[in-house]
Amino acid sequence: MVKNNVEIDIKTMCIEAGITQAKLANKLGVTPAYVNRVIRRKETVVNRTFTRLIEALGYDIVITYVKQDPAALNNVEQKGVTF
Repeated sequence: MVKNNVEIDIKTMCIEAGITQAKLANKLGVTPAYVNRVIRRKETVVNRTFTRLIEALGYDIVITYVKQDPAALNNVEQKGVTF
């Protein structure tokens, strides 16, 4: 089972960033309805098969979020590394 409440986590991050779900959707090039659907269905955030495998092994999933460091990202981009 995914222990995080992904919906609350993402909504909190949007508030902290001062961005609406509609603006987030625009940044991603998708509809606001799609963003809302993904956020509300946490099993789509973490692949359902992966979740079942982890549960079968007796584990739960806990997602940890780490704020990106823009300076580090710029440094990687300058070196020509792509993801």
